[in-house]
Amino acid sequence: MRIASLVPSATEMLFALGLGDQVVAVTHECDYPPAATAKPHLTRSLIPASSPATETTAGLSAGEIDAEVRRLTREGRHLYELDEPTLAELEVDLIVTQAVCAVCAVSFDDVVAVAARLPSRPRVVSLDPANLGEVIADVARLGQATGMGPKAAELCGHLEQRLNDVRQAVAGQERPRVLCLEWLEPPFIGGHWIPEMVEIAGGRDVLGVARTKSRTGEWSELEESAPDVVIAMPCGWSAEQAVHEVEARAAQVAALGADHVWAVDAAASFSRPGPRLVEGTELIAHLLHPDRVQAPEGVAFEPIPIEEPAAQRA
Repeated sequence: MRIASLVPSATEMLFALGLGDQVVAVTHECDYPPAATAKPHLTRSLIPASSPATETTAGLSAGEIDAEVRRLTREGRHLYELDEPTLAELEVDLIVTQAVCAVCAVSFDDVVAVAARLPSRPRVVSLDPANLGEVIADVARLGQATGMGPKAAELCGHLEQRLNDVRQAVAGQERPRVLCLEWLEPPFIGGHWIPEMVEIAGGRDVLGVARTKSRTGEWSELEESAPDVVIAMPCGWSAEQAVHEVEARAAQVAALGADHVWAVDAAASFSRPGPRLVEGTELIAHLLHPDRVQAPEGVAFEPIPIEEPAAQRA
């Protein structure tokens, strides 16, 4: 089977199922596992954005990225471009994509239209989970679609067991109030699977609503939520970039009054609905209950010291 993956989380699932050799092309954002980076790229972003941490003049700030996304969406324009000629040359049998987020991948309708024009007439599978259970169920769906049902069942069982281990480890512990920020300019409150990850990890999400889209909020609303812990997870960005974003808005973050502020690698363990969300859940559990849950190996996170605003110190 020849497979094209048009979303990073699907790429991660396919490799986890042992199908890396059958994946013939991926997106420009597919960077895990490392072997995926050697595959041909089928997409490119139409937003000229780079990491703010690079401080390059060609890049856009977080606020500029948000404004550009809103402008393109308002005008009915695409955020990503699909390389249809290359896709046709690859003669793929299966295309894996998603429709849950228009900002995260090529338009689902565009993918279906392109697939219908390809000589190989590939099957299109869309993975659109709203919570952790559906993410794990998508592993099983992908396993069935690729003839890897037994391997998928084994992987699903392993992921579910790890989540149950976290639940048991934090059972009976006091639940800190947690605010998860998926963007900081403007502030986006984490939705979809994020509130469920916090709940399993032994916290209480103060503003996020499970199974709903992430939403913008005002800093005043965030301050009123009185979080004990703030976790900065800018969508698709690394822990280093998250630190940069928090430091750029230190006064606003400090005004939230949290006891702890953490920066995490959202691209690896939070924003992509794949197997590594389990690592993200384990990490949150460690941040909230370090005496009960160890930090998962190889997962980046950084504490951010935030000084109390002068007005509050007085």
